[in-house]
Amino acid sequence: MVDNIHEATILVIDNDPLNLALISDLLQALYKVVKVASDGKKALKIAQSDSPPDIILLNIKIPKVDGYEVCKQLKANPSTQDIPIIFLTEKDTDVDEAYGLELGAVDYITKPVSPAIVLARVKTHLELKAMKDLLHRQSNTSFDSRTATHDAEMKVAKNATIHAMAYLSETRNYVTGNHILRTEYYVKILAEKLRFHPRFTHYLDNDNVIEWLFKTAPLHDIGNVGIPERILLKPGRLTPDEFEIIKSHTYLGHNVILQAEHELGIEVPFFKYAKEITYSHHERWDGSGYPDGIAGDSIPISARIMAIADVYDALRSRRVYKLPIHHQQAVEVILEGAGTHFDPDMVDAFYEVHEEFQRIAHHYADHDKDLKRSIDYLAQAIAEEP
Repeated sequence: MVDNIHEATILVIDNDPLNLALISDLLQALYKVVKVASDGKKALKIAQSDSPPDIILLNIKIPKVDGYEVCKQLKANPSTQDIPIIFLTEKDTDVDEAYGLELGAVDYITKPVSPAIVLARVKTHLELKAMKDLLHRQSNTSFDSRTATHDAEMKVAKNATIHAMAYLSETRNYVTGNHILRTEYYVKILAEKLRFHPRFTHYLDNDNVIEWLFKTAPLHDIGNVGIPERILLKPGRLTPDEFEIIKSHTYLGHNVILQAEHELGIEVPFFKYAKEITYSHHERWDGSGYPDGIAGDSIPISARIMAIADVYDALRSRRVYKLPIHHQQAVEVILEGAGTHFDPDMVDAFYEVHEEFQRIAHHYADHDKDLKRSIDYLAQAIAEEP
């Protein structure tokens, strides 16, 4: 358990000497202790010692005991079950990623490794583990429980958003960071407008709920980290099979949030809204959406709000497969979708605040900015909020 992640101990397990040297040298520049092992038997001995690592990078195909079995044994042992495990896999190898995640791994990195990806993933999972450890310590501290719970939940909300965005910024560059900024503000404006509507006041008449929606909105497409770039960045029309793969980003995103929730080991309202938004923001009012084809009020309110924000921004933005359209055209598309794509009462509310949407679109317009710069801005904005 470390409070400063740079004091962490990292175990790298790989039977390729060059890859082992590359990763260990990379990590030694930032972290206090980096241990290595070239086979599963040695790896288990190090991991189950009196000084276990804080995180493990594990090649699946290693001798003596393969990576899957190493993961199984570590997760079955109470003294090592909470150590985050990141699998290392060969590019173009037929690897069952779902099976590895079911065993308890938190992530995959494809070889040949990118130094930036390795550093980003290790940092993210060390910080998540540190947050989990902090929350567990707080839960055992004898001071006012309401204050402790509120502080803990806000820490989780802020850090989960930052980590998820950092994950996206290092693994995909298919939209700009300004898309993230725009959609979260669209969601907040629309939620505040709906707050006094009789159909939604029971849900939104709470400052915390609107704040959680604001925080979770940037996570709506986090599942795209699991979609191949050849499909995400395809300039032409998708085939039916490719579209099915695109649709899977909803449950992939849901699973990312579930994994984060599991890793932190506590129930926080933030995760409830994050799961709703990631999973259901492509559902349609008439039941023609995905992934479940649910309709009307069966769609979570959070996801219905996110759907309008996401579609408006998609219409106004340039993509590899389309040009942007003007604000008024986008407004007309949203209005035409009332009762089919969107909740009609939400569309009415959108129309009342559409000029505010336009101002946000203009203020956070896409420029030739680096995605990471926009993500850093978002992280700073979140961290500075009371």
